[in-house]
Amino acid sequence: MTKENRLWEKGFIRPAIILSLAILVIVFSHLSLAQTTSNTTAEIQSLNQSILALENRTAYYPSAAVPSWLDTGSNAWMLTAATFVGLQSIPGVALYYAGLSKKKYAVNTALMVFYAFAAVLIVWMIAGYNAGFGYPAFIHVGEYGIMGYPLPAWSGIYEAHQAVYGPGGTLVNIPMSTFIFFQFVFAAITPVLLAGGVLERMNFKAWMLFVPLWSLLVYSPVAYWLFAGGWLNQLGAVDFSGGYVIHVDAGVGALAAALAIGPRLASERKLEAHSLPLVLAGTGLIWLGWNGFNGGDPLGATIDAAIAVLNTNIAAATSAIAWMFMDMAFFKKPTLVGATSGAITGLVAITPAAGYVNGWEAMVIGIASGTIPWLALYKLEPKLRVDDTLGVFSTHGIAGIVGGLLTGVFADPSVTQYVAPGLTGALYGNWYQLAVQALGAAVVFVYDFAATFGLLKLIGLFVPLRAEPTELAIGDYAMHGEVAYSELLATIPESAKRKTEETAVVEENEKKK
Repeated sequence: MTKENRLWEKGFIRPAIILSLAILVIVFSHLSLAQTTSNTTAEIQSLNQSILALENRTAYYPSAAVPSWLDTGSNAWMLTAATFVGLQSIPGVALYYAGLSKKKYAVNTALMVFYAFAAVLIVWMIAGYNAGFGYPAFIHVGEYGIMGYPLPAWSGIYEAHQAVYGPGGTLVNIPMSTFIFFQFVFAAITPVLLAGGVLERMNFKAWMLFVPLWSLLVYSPVAYWLFAGGWLNQLGAVDFSGGYVIHVDAGVGALAAALAIGPRLASERKLEAHSLPLVLAGTGLIWLGWNGFNGGDPLGATIDAAIAVLNTNIAAATSAIAWMFMDMAFFKKPTLVGATSGAITGLVAITPAAGYVNGWEAMVIGIASGTIPWLALYKLEPKLRVDDTLGVFSTHGIAGIVGGLLTGVFADPSVTQYVAPGLTGALYGNWYQLAVQALGAAVVFVYDFAATFGLLKLIGLFVPLRAEPTELAIGDYAMHGEVAYSELLATIPESAKRKTEETAVVEENEKKK
């Protein structure tokens, strides 16, 4: 027997072979580890993304379409909320204002609203959005942001990346395109509301110039100050969803515009709602659309969004009934126009406070908004001797100020913890909040009035601000060549019809040239 056989029998060689093979495996694994580590990491990341995609039910989209920062539920809600707010303007306010206006101005009224909505979107994409929300600040005083860069917001890469806004570079877990559109519908409804102060006499061509310029020069700066984190926000002022930015802007702008343009024809300086069904239909769209108005402000599907929606409806209902009681106390009967006006003042007043207050406080705000704007409309405005056609100054400007100040009183830390931790009102010991809310109201009032009045006077140097008396005597047919109701055609003089037809022929010939 050889030496090797004896060693095998004694069991020495077999373990040695096994040990050698084990060493070879270890060495091979060590040499290949560096090569496989990067592949393994990539596979793990891909697996995690696939799991996330399956959880969000987005497995069929390219991975770039659903990045890790995107909250798909919040994005869906924000797009829906923005659509609700858009519907408040068209057809909501268009129907509401048209119903409140005289029959012969129904087309002009609706077209003023429709044009404003479309024109603001154009200027918003060209410069308005970045002027009002752009990051970083273009104009600033030290650390206080005044205005963003007025640059276009239409780059594909820009629209696709995560939303970031304001001087502080606040990040939101929705795409920039969603954020831009959401903020647009707020920008659009502001001049839409302002139109109610100048109906039944403003030259439509002057309106066409006024809307985009006003949106850029008035709305965007105020939005930067109180929505985007600008200097008034930095001082501590808050405006949950636009009590100041939208409604004080619209109400004070309407007052200034009515003063700059002048009153209606002497025979027409009285509210004559020609269609109460239109008024009611418009109010319904405005009221329920406000769920998106205030419910979208937290910028996501959050607890505070739900609180804001509930408070919005509490205030609207309370204010509508309070306004009806005021009508009954002073005019001896409730009216549909009054009830709808009260609902809207309630919606306006709760807007700066909706996500900061509790339910009983929302009800108190509703009582205040159903009484104080009523007194402003029927007791204060007549003394001002300004022809504010639909009382926009009282129903939006005064109501917005009331809501903004009461936000400084009622901001409840048990509610604000969900959206602005640390925010408290005077009722909870923070009197500074009330003071800074008053400062915010004063700043917006003065800037808005001066800028609106000055802008209209400047436009008036080039285009008449008022429609011609001959046009006003006829109304829609003279202004636009169409009427809302066919029976109106029988009331139009033949000379006016011929003039309109001749004008249409001339315009058609000019187009052919």
